[in-house]
Amino acid sequence: MAEKRAVLFRSERALDERLGSAAFLRRNIRKVFPEQWSFLLGEIALYSFILLVLTGVFLTMFFKPSEEDTVYNGSYALLKGARVSEAYASTVDISFDVRGGLLVRQMHHWAAIVFIAAICVHLMRIFFTGAFRKPREINWVIGTTLFSLAVAEGFGGYSLPDDLLSGTGLRILQGILLSVPIVGTYLSFFAFGGEFPGHDFIPRLFTVHILLIPGILIALITAHLMIIWHQKHTQFPGPGKTGHNVVGSPTYPKFSLHTIAFQLYVIAFITLLATWAQINPIWLYGPYRPSVVSFGSQPDWYVGFLEGSLRLMPRISWSLAGHTVSWNVLTPAVLLPLAFFTLIGLYPFFERWVTGDHRPHHLCDRPRNAPTRTALGMAAITWYGNLWAAGGNDVIAKVFRIPLEYTTWFFRIGFFVFPLIAFVITKRLCLALQRMDAQAVEEGVESGIIKRMPDGDYVEVHDRPKTEQAVIAQAVHPDELVRPLPDHIIPLPTPKRIMAQIHARLNRAYTKYAAETPTPEERRELEKQRD
Repeated sequence: MAEKRAVLFRSERALDERLGSAAFLRRNIRKVFPEQWSFLLGEIALYSFILLVLTGVFLTMFFKPSEEDTVYNGSYALLKGARVSEAYASTVDISFDVRGGLLVRQMHHWAAIVFIAAICVHLMRIFFTGAFRKPREINWVIGTTLFSLAVAEGFGGYSLPDDLLSGTGLRILQGILLSVPIVGTYLSFFAFGGEFPGHDFIPRLFTVHILLIPGILIALITAHLMIIWHQKHTQFPGPGKTGHNVVGSPTYPKFSLHTIAFQLYVIAFITLLATWAQINPIWLYGPYRPSVVSFGSQPDWYVGFLEGSLRLMPRISWSLAGHTVSWNVLTPAVLLPLAFFTLIGLYPFFERWVTGDHRPHHLCDRPRNAPTRTALGMAAITWYGNLWAAGGNDVIAKVFRIPLEYTTWFFRIGFFVFPLIAFVITKRLCLALQRMDAQAVEEGVESGIIKRMPDGDYVEVHDRPKTEQAVIAQAVHPDELVRPLPDHIIPLPTPKRIMAQIHARLNRAYTKYAAETPTPEERRELEKQRD
């Protein structure tokens, strides 16, 4: 035993002399991580990605990225003798003839869905709590880039089997490429190696799917984690929590054990999904044929909003200088998602410009304390949800027996109206919750105890709020961020003055909301008027 310890000690010493690992561990092994459930969303994405890589390596060993025709002679009897592509045949073979292949394939697909969903919810948590503010703007841009790359990677993954569903999606992709003015034809020919469907797209997509995008994802995830480790985690306000400390668990042993257990839970959950919930049964769809289309076919959820935007856009096309510009495809499938992801990535810089807040922030906002930001986020979610639902307007029309034109116009109107309704309702709810917090801090919280006074009156006893509740309720933005409205002597509408007016009004929309919470003097005056 002593000899083994000596060998271990010498190995550790040799490693430390060459890499300086002991000093690194001494500095970082006691790093503190906050204990709050919402911080686990990023870990779900990370562990799903690890599972994606492991299952992807297994599938790569058996998948044949080729569009050459072959005759299927595998175990699935209904396809025997059918002429299919090698990509489709190898995917069916993985499902039925490779031991454990169907389980691994479904684990890979479910892990992709969970990965993108976790990134999406994680970004929403960061947005609504303001965790993207200085000094974390770079990490926000990395996160939005990861989200867009994950969507592209997911679309490429389920397009590889060359079945009827994925082939229909690739046909739509080719139409999107062709809609790009001037260079659309060249882009399509370059991607597909000629006329659709061609014989080069699947091999090229396979290379991009297993090498290019995963390599970029790994690099961005590594950068994301390194920045988090350097900047430390944000945390929610509470007793003892400031912008200069982190309250939580040390890396070792508590956080390490928790995160390992959580990783096992995530893998177990995805494995159970793959075991009991069938997904993408390509043997039921059949191989892709350009002349065949199926009713009610739907893509994975993360590209559903693109499907919906294509269905809602009316037929509009122009002919300019001998080139046809198909706005009904270019706008919803190219310009809209490009603008969507760009605006998301640039939002921290926009909010910093509007509010003029250049201070570093290490405490998260409560969503109710930033009502304009929260309302914008809910409007964006509503807008996205409307497009996502519009992607299934044919299914909705069939199930509820509604004319297809009615569902289309319903979602077209909702494209503009629903986000506005969501914005107004959300902002009013946030302001109402702020007033409740202010009232609880000033008057206390209801105890449910009725007390009889000496004069015979009955009053309810109010308890003082708990310390943590009081601290959280009082965490609001300072008034010095409010920008005064410009007062020009001669109101000439010059571009500079117009921009100054816009800037000031946007600033007040973000920072002047505290004025809607009644002050103690205003509340006493209101009570006198009621009496």
